[in-house]
Amino acid sequence: MRRGLKYVPPALLLLALLELTVFVLVGRAVGFGVAVLLVFGASLLGLVLLRREGMRAWRGFRAAAQAGRPPGPGVTDGLVGLLGALLLALPGLVSGVVGLLLLVPPLRRLAGGGVRRATERRVSSMVAGDLFGPRRVRVYRGAPQPTPEPAPAPSPGPAPSPQPVTDPGKAIEGEIVDR
Repeated sequence: MRRGLKYVPPALLLLALLELTVFVLVGRAVGFGVAVLLVFGASLLGLVLLRREGMRAWRGFRAAAQAGRPPGPGVTDGLVGLLGALLLALPGLVSGVVGLLLLVPPLRRLAGGGVRRATERRVSSMVAGDLFGPRRVRVYRGAPQPTPEPAPAPSPGPAPSPQPVTDPGKAIEGEIVDR
């Protein structure tokens, strides 16, 4: 995580240069006053949506918690909505367009899926199960492996577990449990 932090200042500088360049190009195309009104209008809309998306995310989280459902899907949807509203509230045309795109439902679901996958990679499968509920996984049978012959002398410890029965060609659906 810390390795990527060294790229934040150059990325912010590039973003500021990009915003300034786009503002100048839009200002030349439609006029400076219209470009300023676009930036202020987008920022005002972002501030209004920031409050609405925040309240919506909080209500979704509380409803999921009260119903005993995993809060993760509602939280990720709320986070993407908040990020979109925040980007729209920032002064700039590029960040405003990206923020507006994050508020469009199909793109919002796509971004929410990315947030979910990133979260599942960073936390244990047990925590991910608590956040998002049981995960559906598909397991396909690979090439057959030779079965080793059992040792003739039994060990004094617990009995070995039997080999799992697999059905070739069919998916096995289940929940991953981290112990």
